[in-house]
Amino acid sequence: MAVAIRSQREIELLREAGKRLADLHDYLGTLIRPGISTLELDHKAYDYIKKLKDCTPSFLNYDGFPNSLCISINEEIVHGIPKKHTFLKEGDIVTIDAGVTYKAYYSDAARTYMVGEVKPEIRDLVQHTEESFFEAIKCAQAGHHLHEICAAVDDYITPFGYGIIRELCGHGVGTDLHEDPQIPNFRQETRGIKLKPGMVLAVEPMIALKNPEVEWQEDGWGVITKDHSPVSHYENTILITPEGEPEILTLNR
Repeated sequence: MAVAIRSQREIELLREAGKRLADLHDYLGTLIRPGISTLELDHKAYDYIKKLKDCTPSFLNYDGFPNSLCISINEEIVHGIPKKHTFLKEGDIVTIDAGVTYKAYYSDAARTYMVGEVKPEIRDLVQHTEESFFEAIKCAQAGHHLHEICAAVDDYITPFGYGIIRELCGHGVGTDLHEDPQIPNFRQETRGIKLKPGMVLAVEPMIALKNPEVEWQEDGWGVITKDHSPVSHYENTILITPEGEPEILTLNR
């Protein structure tokens, strides 16, 4: 398995791709409300990205995917296709997974948004999923091993009794949207590769409230939980640095 080490020039391009994606998510977060359709969100994302210089929506036509955003509601885990007559409702949670390509370099990030007031147990699920990402990237340092990231998600999430989605995982990012290495969200038997400065990774916990077993939808894209447990998903593209803590490329803070 060859994991790319990015040059300084490539890192700058990936930073720019990530910054534009962080801004897009901030914008989309202002649009989340009951009554908005998933297709309207997709159209607004497309218009936003196309106004950016040297940028394109990473997901549009990627392996045939028909839209700029993956929008997954409640029990949908990933790859939900935006639709004209699918509307957000009060109490829903909705995951928006998006990518921006800048001068042929990719970024990838997902957020689970709460629509109006949600049940306390669902609010906790969203919060703990996000927190598991930040626990995991404490291990994303040069000299550590890849599977420390996986174990950190598992160790944080398991005590809550949630289900960790096992069929889907994080990955490398760079000149393609999905590159080596794969990054599961549960403890592995091996240590995995040693992390080095210049590696760029998408770390993305996907956590079900209850049973994490999945099934694929007839459209060939969507993946849901078999028992229709709601799912939260939180993802950022990160850079392994020489200094210690990773740089989060797709988050404004």
